[in-house]
Amino acid sequence: MAATKDPKKIVLAYSGGLDTSIILPWLKERYPGVKLVAFACELGQGDELKGIEKKAYESGADEVIVKDLRKEFAEQYCYPMLRAHATYETDYLLGTSIARPLIAKYQVICAKQTKADAVGHGATGKGNDQVRFELTYKALNPKLQIIAPWKDQRFIDDGLTSRETAIDYAKKHGIHIDQSKKKIYSRDRNLWHISHEGAEIEDPANEPDWKKCLVMSVPVEKAPNKAQVVEVEFKQGNPVAVDGKKLAGHDLIALLNEIGGKHAVGTTVLTENRLVGMKSRGVYETPGGTILYEAHKALEQLCIERDMYHYKLQVAHKYAELTYYGQWFHPLREALQCFMDEANKVVTGKVKVKLYKGRALAIAADSPKSLYDTELASFAMDAYDITAARGFIDLFGLPMQVRGLKHKPKI
Repeated sequence: MAATKDPKKIVLAYSGGLDTSIILPWLKERYPGVKLVAFACELGQGDELKGIEKKAYESGADEVIVKDLRKEFAEQYCYPMLRAHATYETDYLLGTSIARPLIAKYQVICAKQTKADAVGHGATGKGNDQVRFELTYKALNPKLQIIAPWKDQRFIDDGLTSRETAIDYAKKHGIHIDQSKKKIYSRDRNLWHISHEGAEIEDPANEPDWKKCLVMSVPVEKAPNKAQVVEVEFKQGNPVAVDGKKLAGHDLIALLNEIGGKHAVGTTVLTENRLVGMKSRGVYETPGGTILYEAHKALEQLCIERDMYHYKLQVAHKYAELTYYGQWFHPLREALQCFMDEANKVVTGKVKVKLYKGRALAIAADSPKSLYDTELASFAMDAYDITAARGFIDLFGLPMQVRGLKHKPKI
């Protein structure tokens, strides 16, 4: 394979956090004369982007681009995932997984606009994000060179092998960071969730330090003693209103985050299987997403025909896996999306969700597309021909009956 030429201009996915903050000056040292474009996305990080342009320029960026992608993130990434009702390993609502393809897509767009020949990220060689960024780059513009310093031997040779050494590097180069060796959680926040890794969380034998850890939610012990009921309205699987108020996707999720966070909804501790092979442990806060998943599930159960619903549950696992593995732009994920969207054409209606002490429970659902028949579901015996059940059971159970007669199983 021919040696790769040094890049002339790099579009770096820039968050202003520890990793990308030290990467900017390191790239300047590593590639003399390179032009650096710091690309940041507003995805609902709260105040994390405050002063990010100034910080990026001070850290070595030649150009800074900040795009507000909250609406697109909510309606074209989170909502399709919600329609699929995808969760990874039961508990993870894919908050980081779903954001990375969007960031990487706009890096590719930005590279075209700025005539850059490379894109880069600050993900390490041990995590999932490196895969999510790089698969998106490869899918959308395979010709771009990929710069990943944490996997560069020269980065390691410079002593950058941990978050602690990264903090030392930042101090040496006069880069302001929020992290310290005592406050060292690795966090990723967006409109959908916030994740926490590192420190005491890394040891599965430890309970997370909730007072230090939680950001979007209160600890369950501090949740109100009075329940709150919130009504979510859906149209073809998409949330459109909360308590009767029509809202754009990003505003709707933000409102539910606020409501759910007050009631400690959506906090989970998960030891998950990373794509690269090892297990890792994290704390995830997804208050609004948890409410939406609970409400969406109630409508699906009400409106989707049995065989369709059961098959949808099966393929949702694969959909979640593809999303977690960074294959958002994979043709299989796109094809599965068509199925999910077809199934969700009937998922229209309103759901009431009760929030109390960390729990979100769908307590009522109503839909013009409902398949629920009160007469059929009741204990009354005159809604249909009950004698037909005899023949049904005889035929349905015939294979088991024959096996019982022939094999005479031991009991």
